Amino acid sequence: MFTKSISKFLMMVLTINNKNYDIEATTDMPLLWAIRDLVGLTGTKYGCGKGLCGACTVWLDGEPIRSCQVPVLVAIGKNITTIESLETTFSHLQKAWEDLNVPQCGYCQPGQLMSAAALLKHNPNPSDEAINNAMSGNICRCGTYKRIKQAIKMAAINAK
Repeated sequence: MFTKSISKFLMMVLTINNKNYDIEATTDMPLLWAIRDLVGLTGTKYGCGKGLCGACTVWLDGEPIRSCQVPVLVAIGKNITTIESLETTFSHLQKAWEDLNVPQCGYCQPGQLMSAAALLKHNPNPSDEAINNAMSGNICRCGTYKRIKQAIKMAAINAK
């Protein structure tokens, strides 16, 4: 006997960067695909699809999550923050990233920036250990970890 799980399409409202978006999606669709494919905000990247690399990091009610692993249904009624919003709220972090020429290929950088901004939001003057802990779930295949740490420290100083 075979059983088949059929997901139903539902109309939903997602609040992304303080703006409401009406979408039609299955309840089990990963939030990443709703953000990228249905809403059209393509700054958040697909990396591994297993929540291990951090490329898909967004905030859900202010906390960093791996959007490839969170069903869209979980995000209903919550505030989703993507890399597109950091320009207004964490421009000092983006400037530090640019000043220190952090990205090489740049693919992981949206997730790196979202994790770094979450750290600075909760801890405006992080120690090396706090930075290492906050960023440990983000993989950079180009190995720019040293510059990432320097940029976070620079942003912390420049935010004061």
